[in-house]
Amino acid sequence: MANHQFVAASVKGLNEKLIAWRRQIHQNPEVSFQEFETSSLVAETLRRIPGMKTEIGVGVPTGVVGTLTSGEGPVIAIRADMDALPIHEKNAIGYKSGNEGVMHACGHDAHTSILLGVASLLADAFERGDIQGTVKFVFQPAEESIDEHGLSGSPYMVQAGVYDEADAAIALHMCPWLPAGAIQVNDGYSMANVDVFQGKIYGTGGHGAYPEQGTDPIWMLGPVMQALHGIVARKVSAMESAVISIGEIHAGSASNIIPTEVSISGTIRSYSPEIRGMLASELEKAFSIVQPLGGEYSFKVDRGEPALKNHKTINKWFMEAARELYPEITIKRGPFGMGGEDFGYVTQKTPGAMFFLGCAEQGQDQRDLHTPFFDINEDCLPIGTAILAQTALKYLKGEVFLPSREKVEVDTYGT
Repeated sequence: MANHQFVAASVKGLNEKLIAWRRQIHQNPEVSFQEFETSSLVAETLRRIPGMKTEIGVGVPTGVVGTLTSGEGPVIAIRADMDALPIHEKNAIGYKSGNEGVMHACGHDAHTSILLGVASLLADAFERGDIQGTVKFVFQPAEESIDEHGLSGSPYMVQAGVYDEADAAIALHMCPWLPAGAIQVNDGYSMANVDVFQGKIYGTGGHGAYPEQGTDPIWMLGPVMQALHGIVARKVSAMESAVISIGEIHAGSASNIIPTEVSISGTIRSYSPEIRGMLASELEKAFSIVQPLGGEYSFKVDRGEPALKNHKTINKWFMEAARELYPEITIKRGPFGMGGEDFGYVTQKTPGAMFFLGCAEQGQDQRDLHTPFFDINEDCLPIGTAILAQTALKYLKGEVFLPSREKVEVDTYGT
């Protein structure tokens, strides 16, 4: 039996489990670094799979890794994230979040259930005895948030050596702008570097009735804002991807007091390392405008997750697998946007790629990620499971190859 025939037949028998896992996780969402119930469910499910080695507390206390191996041979890692968001769910569904103020609004419940399905399916393939190699099933906590060290879950699992032996790493993400039965792929940079800037403008402050007697940081804010908002428009080529957005401005304590300082913070998004560095440099120049005006400034950038860079060869694997399983599937090409995805830490170290899996209901309003109304068409669950499993099987059986197995060292701080 050909790979795709085995996968197609096997995934039909998993559909009820996929839905049950997904709804159980959806009803019990947990925020970043607190996924204890979810990781317990994952570990218990993996332990029931024949031949599966299960490790818990990998990288962080809620990290789980399952491994299937037949010994020598190629190694592929498949990753799913498990955390939810601090959002109050407004969907009127039977499996609505039972944790007040916490919701799976980014599809990680679906990602986790899909990877459990892939693990179950590939375990059957290993039992058939015609596979040489290893699959690592990486259930990663904390994709959505960072800790006090400025790190999300992915760099901790990278540092723990989860991907050290992997030749390739693959993943998927829910896609609410495409219907179930469609996928989106993109070669190269596909999601953004995510950095946060914090700046302060300092003046002397003073009495609101006598502004001429001091220096006013709120007045100085005007030219800083003008320069800041001109960076992307006038310093970055229209062919590049870049965003600078201000999220917070704080100043003052009373209507008749000129404050001594203004605090500004915001986000910087980019694709390429060159643009990432340039945006930070130009932002500091924008703040330095206050010096000729009699003010001073401080400025810093906290670098977050690096841009997701998809390997074009692995994208070809996805597309081949999808077409073998679903000849009529719609495949869209194009970047996924300026959102962040900490799978970018993995693709810095190991050749890897992520595809976006259509999950929208035909004829319904789009339910966007990170909103209280996000939900999926569960018909996408077996599709995602089958494509990931078929991709892994094609690699393990030597039907597809990487042009080079060389890997670069990961920079877990995104520099």
